[in-house]
Amino acid sequence: MKAETVTAICAVVIAVGSLVVSAYQAHATRQHNRHSVRPILQLHRGWPKGGRAGIRLVNSGLGPAVIVDSTLAVDGEVIGSWNAPGVDRVRARLSVRPSAVTFNEGEVIATDYEQYLLGVADYDPQLHAEVEDLINRRLTLKIRYESLYGGEGYTAVLRPVP
Repeated sequence: MKAETVTAICAVVIAVGSLVVSAYQAHATRQHNRHSVRPILQLHRGWPKGGRAGIRLVNSGLGPAVIVDSTLAVDGEVIGSWNAPGVDRVRARLSVRPSAVTFNEGEVIATDYEQYLLGVADYDPQLHAEVEDLINRRLTLKIRYESLYGGEGYTAVLRPVP
């Protein structure tokens, strides 16, 4: 075998190896970029006496969340989505009307978002017992969302406390 042939074969092997490493690095960079903007939606219940109380939605991730859809149920019965008509049907069942923040499909929840979705100001355990019971023991809320890249199928769920 001539030296030119060996040199050519080595050059091809090095080029192919370089292509494989470049493709792997590009894939790793795309994955890193996706994780760098991942939203993390969390639903919390809170009942501080004399303060704001109810269901709080927090985006503690590094990127905005795009709402795909939501499901709202009370006592296992699906009421609809977490939109104005669905939440109004739930609030109509209560003697005390809690405040509400709703959203629609496709809406974007910003990074560092923190808002009470359903809550009362100046929480009083006796006055707001019905609202607390609804949120703690009867209401189920499921929010499906994605990052700006889309297709991940993340969910945040608030289930009744047993």
